Amino acid sequence: MRLALYQPDIPQNTGTMLRLAACMKVAVDLIEPCGFVLNDKKLKRSGMDYLEQAELLRHSSWNAFIADRDQRTDKGRLILLSTKAESSYTDFAFLPSDTLMVGRESAGVPEDVHSYADARIIIPMAQGVRSLNVAVSAAMVLGEALRQTAGFPELKAL
Repeated sequence: MRLALYQPDIPQNTGTMLRLAACMKVAVDLIEPCGFVLNDKKLKRSGMDYLEQAELLRHSSWNAFIADRDQRTDKGRLILLSTKAESSYTDFAFLPSDTLMVGRESAGVPEDVHSYADARIIIPMAQGVRSLNVAVSAAMVLGEALRQTAGFPELKAL
């Protein structure tokens, strides 16, 4: 299981997701450019001392990310978390080789990235609300994906 961050805008959210990934033993693909400098104090504060434990692979662009994925033998599926999706993440059957991708806080992902994904899933929410925080969304879906795949055995009991 992997977590991909598409051109993140907010350092605190990125730090939180890197911390999440470190705690869950999930590798992170960071697709640049970011909306901040990666050594930002806010990123370090939210990631705390977990940033050093995160398995982080930086990609200079979307095309660089795709090129790297194409070379992997275990690339699995790219699953996009999107407010434009129709399938609920709770109804989705995750695989251990999946990469879960979240978009930019300000704009999500462009149409070419959206259409490239193997699947698109949504977190159902109450009427009249727009979206959850991206780090909260990543945590919810990653937790479910790991529970389903026993990627983190302690979560199987939930």
